[in-house]
Amino acid sequence: MKKVIGIILIVAALVLGYIGINGLTESSKSVELLGIEITAEDGSAKQNAYIELGLGVVALVGGLFLLGQKKK
Repeated sequence: MKKVIGIILIVAALVLGYIGINGLTESSKSVELLGIEITAEDGSAKQNAYIELGLGVVALVGGLFLLGQKKK
């Protein structure tokens, strides 16, 4: 049972990491107008992306821990 939960946590970590990275890349937009580059960033979207990445790391560590345990 621990092995199944570990695999589910690792898959969830990969999904959260993907969502977090996409959130970071989509949180800012830039436009070049008359030779000047104008950039706009969404701070709350960046914060949410960092939270998703953090949760992904925690899920990955938990999944690896559960998979690494030996049966007693």
